[in-house]
Amino acid sequence: MKKVFFLLLASATLGLTSCSAFNVRSDYAETASFSNYKTYKLRIDDLKLNDIDKDRVLNEVSRQLQLKGLTVADNPDLIVNVKANHKKIRDINRSSPYGMYGWGGPFGWGVGMSRTWSSNYNEGALIVDLIEASSNKLVWQGIGSGISVDSPKAKQKQIPKIVSEIMADYPPKR
Repeated sequence: MKKVFFLLLASATLGLTSCSAFNVRSDYAETASFSNYKTYKLRIDDLKLNDIDKDRVLNEVSRQLQLKGLTVADNPDLIVNVKANHKKIRDINRSSPYGMYGWGGPFGWGVGMSRTWSSNYNEGALIVDLIEASSNKLVWQGIGSGISVDSPKAKQKQIPKIVSEIMADYPPKR
């Protein structure tokens, strides 16, 4: 009985932790030797964010790279280029008809009502490029989207989570 309970608990935990509000993906150069990369340097030329969000993103990217054993250096193995963008999203929703039905049951003649509504919001994305400094070639890229740009409280929580999810795929498992 204990084994069954443990298995149910483990599968419920796995199911809950595998769900993410973000869309995260990555790609890499198959010829890159990721075990040789030990140092990095942040390049922020392309990061067009306000200072608060920029600090959140860069601090979390650095934290994640350091958790993976990389250190900051002036003459690095990898250049880390972080970019951000956002797009306007318009969701249109429609409800099924409801109301009174007339003769013939739900498929007969009668009165029904449906409702349509829309919502507009901005969705943000982060792109993390890892560039081999010696060849100046992109060797790994992680992209994550789904940040609630319009809500400062949401961004405060979401930025560290999405960066963590993006960097979970580095180094790539071949």
